[in-house]
Amino acid sequence: MIINFGGSLLHFNEPKIMGIVNITPDSFYDGGKLNSEYRILQHVEILLDEGSDFIDIGGCSTRPGSKLVSEEEELKRVIKPIRSIIKHFPNVKISIDTFRSKIAKIAVEEGVIMINDISGGELDKNMFSLLGQLNIPYILNHMKGIPENMQSDPFYNENIITEINKFFSKKIYYLKQYGIQDIILDPGFGFGKTLKQNFQLLKYLSLLGFQDHLILVGISRKSMIKDLLKINIENSLNATSILHTMSLINGAKLLRVHDVKEAIECIKLVQYYSGKIL
Repeated sequence: MIINFGGSLLHFNEPKIMGIVNITPDSFYDGGKLNSEYRILQHVEILLDEGSDFIDIGGCSTRPGSKLVSEEEELKRVIKPIRSIIKHFPNVKISIDTFRSKIAKIAVEEGVIMINDISGGELDKNMFSLLGQLNIPYILNHMKGIPENMQSDPFYNENIITEINKFFSKKIYYLKQYGIQDIILDPGFGFGKTLKQNFQLLKYLSLLGFQDHLILVGISRKSMIKDLLKINIENSLNATSILHTMSLINGAKLLRVHDVKEAIECIKLVQYYSGKIL
């Protein structure tokens, strides 16, 4: 599969890595750590040196139970870091993690090349029309509810795979009406899913997206690991790598991760295991 980034074609013959840059004080794992320009740039340099293909920057925490910050605060958090990252790493590919069309528009004007929307267009009805104007790749995420309440007894009327595929099908149809073709699907692990539903999603990942779209998996250090294994998030790297391996075997083509080096090792092992010798 191929994604067009402003005329530059990127082949996904092998899976890619998206490194996480959370500029938030309350993210579930790394909240508050990137609290200066120096620390942000140092973190980005590590991600890129270890082999990250993309940098995903976000200024509004969407962890379960979080309350959304204002648009002004989110913009204040992300714009200067985006400018600084592009200045110091001019070839970097940045994705903006936002559900707000205004933030997305300004970020793209600053040099961002992809939008990662956790709400799938549900929280800002102007997002799809903006995408039609920008004509850049879009990560379409499935979420049930909003971050503040999405983990309050999530319920699915049908099989979870069927329901998520129906959601994707509907959204893809509307996106294509706006001329958007480069769509990456994120099933939204932990975004309105119980522990059991998350693992059902992982098991049947290959059934998502009708094999026409790339699948992104954002499962790094998430609560489904600590809830099952009864461990701290800080001790969840080994389990994260195991779930990344399962995701890759089941068809994931893009991993959104905190730990790039270990995720790349998963890719290399799965590629070799699958007969795609590197």
